This record gives sequence, C-alpha cells and structure tokens, in this order.
Amino acid sequence: MEEKPATEQKSASETEKATVESAKVEEKVEEAAKATSETTTSSDEQKATAAALKAVAEVDDSKVLGTQTPAPAEQPKTVAEKQQAVAEAEKAVNQAKEALTAKQQEKARQSRESMAVIEQLIAAYNARNIDAFIKMYDENVEFYTFPNELMFTGKEKLIARYGIMFKKLKCIKSSPIKRIVLGNIVIDHELSETCTQDPKVVDKRSEFVTSYKIENGKITKVLFFR
Repeated sequence: MEEKPATEQKSASETEKATVESAKVEEKVEEAAKATSETTTSSDEQKATAAALKAVAEVDDSKVLGTQTPAPAEQPKTVAEKQQAVAEAEKAVNQAKEALTAKQQEKARQSRESMAVIEQLIAAYNARNIDAFIKMYDENVEFYTFPNELMFTGKEKLIARYGIMFKKLKCIKSSPIKRIVLGNIVIDHELSETCTQDPKVVDKRSEFVTSYKIENGKITKVLFFR
C-alpha cells in the first residue's frame, strides 16, 4: 500500500474536520429555523385567539331582548329650564282643549242645522204641503227599511208615494216622542196620527222610529225601523 505524504494527510484531516463542522452548523441552522417556525406559529395562534376574544367582548348586545336599559328622560336642570318646560306643557294642554272645543262647536252647529231641517219637514208633513215637504229632500234621496233594504230613490217616487197619501187622508200629525241628534244624523221616535174619514176624528195611531241623514241642508237618506 502506498503511503501518502504528511502534507496530503494533514490536508485531508482538515477537510474532514471542516465537513463535520459544516454539518453541525447546518444542523443548528435547521433547529433554529424549526424553532423560529414554531414560535411564529404559536405567536400567530395567540394573536388569532386574542382577536377572537376581543370580537366576542365587543359584541353589541344592546338589542338582545331583556337587556335594553331605557335612557332616563332628560330633566330640566335650571329654574329657567323648569319654567320653560311647564310653559310648554301648559301650551300643549291649551291647544288640545281648543281643538276639542272647536270640534264640539262644529258638531253642535251641525246638530242645530240638522234639527231645523227635520222641524221644517214635520211642519210640512202635518200641513200636508207636498211642495214644502219635497223641498227638504235631496234630488237623489234614498229610502231604506232596517237593516239596509232599499225601498226607493229619488224625488219622483217620493212625490208619488206621499202626494197620494196627503190627498187621501183628512188629517196627518207626527209628533216626536223622543229625539236624538248627533251632528248630521237625527233619529226620531215618532207618534203618527191620521184621520181617514173625519178630520176631527183620529182613527189610527202608530209609533215608529226614523233616522234622517242631512247633508248641505237636505235630507239624503231615510231609514225606517219597523
């Protein structure tokens, strides 16, 4: 076997030593890289967990049923603010009273006008004055029997119906027993008396209830309760 020179042996030994050291360095680098990777992963997980916890903590539960806390009404702090609040409250109450009073006054005015129309109607009826009687009705007046059965509409049929009755009977008298007036509605409980033979002898009496609807000074609807 051929023996190598001492110089070559030394060189080989140094090369082998360098290779071993290089391998150790690479191993340490890999371990460091692995540790760094694990540290980074752990850090990322911690960050993600912290973010999730923060999101849960920041959830708005103000709209969950039963968790609402009503804000207290703001109270006036100074004497001036209290006086202003009282003045505004009194103003609101007065406005409401005025509105109610105006509505009541309008209803009362309407009731008076409606009652006047019915008074004129009864006067014409008792006088058997067909012209004055017809004048109190609207051209398209509707006559019903309770609850809502249409009898006829219009003045022509009204004239035919009452004109014959006024001529045939010797006397007619309608007297209100009880009257209810509500705006443009008048309900009369009436006593009707008629004379078929002698104008001084009443031979038929009956009671009935009639509802009148008045619009623009004219009767637009009549409902008989039989």
